[in-house]
Amino acid sequence: MGDEVKKGLLGIVVDETTISQVMPDINSLTYRGYAVQDLCEKCSFEEVAYLVLNGDLPKKKELKKFKKQLEENRNITINLREIVKHMPKRSHPMDVTRTIVSVLGLEDKETNNNSPEANMKKAIRIFAKAPTAIAAFFRARKGKNVIPPKKNLSFSENFFYMCFGKVPNKEIVKAFDVSLILYAEHSFNVSTFTARTITSSLSDIHGAITGAIASLKGPLHGGANEEVMHMMNKIKKPENALKWINKTLDKKEVVMGFGHRVYKKGDSRVPTMEKYFKKVSKVKSDKKFIKIYEIVKKVMIDRKNIHPNVDYPTGPTYHLMGFDTDFFTPIFVISRITGWSAHIMEQHAANKLIRPLSKYSGPDHRKVMLLNQR
Repeated sequence: MGDEVKKGLLGIVVDETTISQVMPDINSLTYRGYAVQDLCEKCSFEEVAYLVLNGDLPKKKELKKFKKQLEENRNITINLREIVKHMPKRSHPMDVTRTIVSVLGLEDKETNNNSPEANMKKAIRIFAKAPTAIAAFFRARKGKNVIPPKKNLSFSENFFYMCFGKVPNKEIVKAFDVSLILYAEHSFNVSTFTARTITSSLSDIHGAITGAIASLKGPLHGGANEEVMHMMNKIKKPENALKWINKTLDKKEVVMGFGHRVYKKGDSRVPTMEKYFKKVSKVKSDKKFIKIYEIVKKVMIDRKNIHPNVDYPTGPTYHLMGFDTDFFTPIFVISRITGWSAHIMEQHAANKLIRPLSKYSGPDHRKVMLLNQR
């Protein structure tokens, strides 16, 4: 074994997975072999969630059963609702989201049962309940009444309903569905690897997802969609965009929403999300963000040859839908719970404790001197 240190485990293959891969020959992210852009056009988010968790797309009967399971598990306890209501209003929603999953773990009767059956049931409970609790905080911090889930609404429709008290038109719902499909899973990214590392010690699914959420919060991972929106708000209007982006690059500052460790020719999820960002812009009669988006993107490609990642079009899309900027990453969470859960179950199925080595670079062996001699 050589002494070479691969910082950030760059290029190191640590395990196998059947859940997703980026296929360079078709420059596409695939879930269980299906190209993600095809899933976006032909499937609902519930179908894709089922696929990620179960290994294949559902038949009609299976989908109906799955939707019923989600519907039956959407309600949260009075205890959790009260906890969310009493969270400090200034808390970051990602910290609230992390706490929500912890509380769900405290309330779940099967927390310590790591059997495949129990883990699947717990995954479905977390997946169904987390959006309800997150939407409760969305409202509570604004001093509004909490809206419980409603029967006969899809996953996306229900989230809008719980946040805003109404369901928007079909195009907005579809764009939201597409964003959730694109965010559902992405192989061994930071948060997923965190979840698998926690699981490798035979910890429980709630703990692993809580750790994954903490990891996703960072601006170099899930928090990037928030940073994109902060950037667009700094630019303010299209007339400022060219000057702002050139000045930022001249100062060698990082531009969020661009570049990716896995994709070198551009994130394969971008064209699909961009298409739906444009649709939402049209519905909302907004030209400002699209113009800023295009100017910054062109300069980044022309000057740096760095392409946007999926967070770049997602940020302004969520903004136009009416979500607060600091809620963008919790929305990412409600989707990625599916990918994390699948990886946690896969880790359990063939577990080996994840314990890498480190290369020591501190002082050589030293003698301990007594206090009066130091």
